[in-house]
Amino acid sequence: MIINNLKKIFKNLKLFFSYRELLWNLAYREINQRYKQSILGYAWVVLNPLFQLLVLTFVFSTIFRISSYNVPYIIFLIVGLLPWNFFVQSLSSSTNALVSNSSLITKIYFPREILVYSTIIAKMIDFFYSVLILIIFFIFYKINLNINAFWVIAYFLIQLIFTAGLSLFLSSFNLFYRDIQYLLNLIISMWFYLTPIIYPVEQFPEKYRFIFSINPMSVIINGYRQTVLGGGEPNYKSLISIFIFSLVFFMIAFLYFKKQEGKFADYV
Repeated sequence: MIINNLKKIFKNLKLFFSYRELLWNLAYREINQRYKQSILGYAWVVLNPLFQLLVLTFVFSTIFRISSYNVPYIIFLIVGLLPWNFFVQSLSSSTNALVSNSSLITKIYFPREILVYSTIIAKMIDFFYSVLILIIFFIFYKINLNINAFWVIAYFLIQLIFTAGLSLFLSSFNLFYRDIQYLLNLIISMWFYLTPIIYPVEQFPEKYRFIFSINPMSVIINGYRQTVLGGGEPNYKSLISIFIFSLVFFMIAFLYFKKQEGKFADYV
């Protein structure tokens, strides 16, 4: 059964590749329309995380005085906050991807997952722009990096796989049950505080730290910090485990999405 599912996935990936032009056009449309009538336009991609970063830095470094691994707190925060924002924005947009493109679903055939992937690509472009903030602060505070910082590429790819899988689930669930988009906001709010973004793991009560081991985003963000700020090699056991989990999760989500695909036109 596993082999048959793998064959089905590869067959769909081949079909998906033939629609790559549509994927890029949808992603471009998502990017182009977002700030079409905005005065500052795409500058908001940088300004939004920058203001969020400054406010959180003031609150948690000045008022609550959270420790930050011997680096300026704003550096500690930004390494976790930027990938988290990419994750949240991808989920929020992709959850409504099928609903907001109902006219396309009912008129023409194409692999419906393209609608989900195009929103993630658009948010990924936003993420790459927002990384400019990270670079500026690294230069300002003279943060030195070594070769282990390149491990962030592996962690980012794992995050991308996990995000795509969860987005496929949420977009299909939201099409059948519109409450999902509202429930998602509640879950993300709780998820944020249960992920070591604004605080280091060591400041979380030890008896509750098992939460981090079952939270994929905790493993990923800790991996970012360990390789970028710590300058050390990643925890290979955690890296392999989160990769396998994300890949299996994506495969399950993809198969579920394709199984439900035939019903989408009846619910839009």
